[in-house]
Amino acid sequence: MVIREDIRTVFKKDPAARSTLEVICCYPGLHAVWIHRISHLLWERHFYFLARLLSHISRMLTGIEIHPGAKLGRRVFIDHGSGVVIGETAEVGDDVLIYMGVVLGGTALEKTKRHPTIENDVVIGSGASVLGPITVGKGAKIGSGSVVIRTVPPGATAVGVPARITGPETSVYTGPLDHNKLPDPALLVISQMLDRLSRLEEI
Repeated sequence: MVIREDIRTVFKKDPAARSTLEVICCYPGLHAVWIHRISHLLWERHFYFLARLLSHISRMLTGIEIHPGAKLGRRVFIDHGSGVVIGETAEVGDDVLIYMGVVLGGTALEKTKRHPTIENDVVIGSGASVLGPITVGKGAKIGSGSVVIRTVPPGATAVGVPARITGPETSVYTGPLDHNKLPDPALLVISQMLDRLSRLEEI
């Protein structure tokens, strides 16, 4: 059952969760996902006004804005959630973890695919913005406060404003995003340049 699966996901991804009753009653990210499933169903059946009204009520209750046209996969968990915005043509895969203040936004006014596609097992840190019809590959991580405007390869870590790709690229999911251990892409480049300069001086 999907609801039980969602509850298990909360226990798996939030060590603060203590009981099933607490999860059902006190997790706005969970409530937003549940309400979105209903509003998305209405949207697909062309009940556009009812779908938008339900998503608006959800926003008032949870502080999370998910357009009813957006597509969410299974076991998506929005932790804390306040300020999260997910646009109309956004697509979010399975087992995605989204922290507070994340924006999956558009960069165009045309009625086309204008929001990002987030593949399975992605972690998006608090305050990050992923903008435009780009793809964040499976198992990728987006650092807190980053602004992502280019496609992120599977397994990569994107950090900064604008975000730069750091770390090894691998399609294997490597666990939670440790914000205190994120690499500095600028420092990495400078270090590589200094190493190269040192080798050239030795010649």
